[in-house]
Amino acid sequence: MKGNITVTEGALAAIVALAAHEVPGVVGMSPAGIRDSISRILGKTEASEGVVVKPDPAAPGKYVADLYVVVAFGSRIPAVVDNIGERVHWAAKSLAGTELSAVRVHVVGVSRG
Repeated sequence: MKGNITVTEGALAAIVALAAHEVPGVVGMSPAGIRDSISRILGKTEASEGVVVKPDPAAPGKYVADLYVVVAFGSRIPAVVDNIGERVHWAAKSLAGTELSAVRVHVVGVSRG
């Protein structure tokens, strides 16, 4: 098959969020901004909640992903963050064919989840 395949930033954000959810110790995602917060209030949730993906101006063709996560109480946060980074890089490359130049994980809460 010839042609180009384009993966939107929204689709990439959903892939990244779903990959992060697979990591042991991740309880959930936190709203990444006002849009996510309003959607949650209205009862709408999206697979990409808690993830912001933007093109990297320093590396054309690559993206930067910011994830806002809630981890389980008792988890080793540095280990969970490392696992998220590895899993997200793998998912972006193998599932979307896209390279991430940076994955920034923001632990915004701890839950007994």
